[in-house]
Amino acid sequence: MKDLMKKLLPYKNIEAFIFRLWEREVSEDSISEKENKLLRLWRTQTEKNLDAIHMKESKERVLSGLEYYFPQTDSISISFVKSFTTNLYKMAAVIILLLSLGGIFTYTMFIKPDVYIAKSGNRIVRLEDGSVVTLLQGAVLTVEKSFPASTRVVDLKGDAIFSVAKSKTHPFIVRADGFSTKVLGTVFKISQSGKRKAVDLYEGKVAVSTPGVPVSFLKPNQKWTNFGIAHTTAVISLRPVKNSADRIAAILSLSFNDVPLKEVVVVLESNYHTKVQYPKEAEDKKITADFTGGTVGENIESLAFILGLEVQKKENTYILKK
Repeated sequence: MKDLMKKLLPYKNIEAFIFRLWEREVSEDSISEKENKLLRLWRTQTEKNLDAIHMKESKERVLSGLEYYFPQTDSISISFVKSFTTNLYKMAAVIILLLSLGGIFTYTMFIKPDVYIAKSGNRIVRLEDGSVVTLLQGAVLTVEKSFPASTRVVDLKGDAIFSVAKSKTHPFIVRADGFSTKVLGTVFKISQSGKRKAVDLYEGKVAVSTPGVPVSFLKPNQKWTNFGIAHTTAVISLRPVKNSADRIAAILSLSFNDVPLKEVVVVLESNYHTKVQYPKEAEDKKITADFTGGTVGENIESLAFILGLEVQKKENTYILKK
């Protein structure tokens, strides 16, 4: 047949021609007019050269080659058909099982993220980039199989201390509940207790972002927190006290974005150790303000201006009134 093809077709590589036709068959692409013409010519010439005796001999040769696989009887019995069908189903089940196991193995080895849990106490996790994560009790760290990529990303539930391997070109991002912390190499702690979130920086620099408020940049001995209030962010300086383990806290920046007045007042009172009184009907009014670098008095004056109120101070209490 190959010799016949060489006579009929101008193709130098007959195998390539046959493979091309098979590829078209599988992909369901249309066969060109030239190829159709060659196929018709081939079929016509082949049928001329195959007489009835030749066709019969060919069938007998094919069947004799299959005798080994079938029972040596004149006809295929019903029991053989049933047995063959049963075995076929068994083979199909085995193939499906192997494919399923292979899929599970592939998913586990190459796709499924690695999950580290600190169940009964702290747990130290060493990442492939050299970073070390200390998970505090109850924390869960999820690391994708692609880590470390161009951007090193991990997911955290709970509290953990990160000692990140330095890299000027590959940022390290910790995605926590509702906020993320981005660094190039540093040591910091992430705390999550209910709605209250915080990042304490020990060395290096970090950028903390959360929806609705400006990105906060921390330096060593500074802390980012949301005070447990959505759309709220603050950067606090924590200066160590000489000969003591205590630290003095001072607010460096404080931002609110569409936050009810009553929640803004809670933050001001608890962090400035003062009292603020305001009209009851204004408690749900939404406040958007950036209190940065001001004293407690200046910040409350700014708040009164936003509300269109006057400020009166009595001892340690600020009274906002019409």
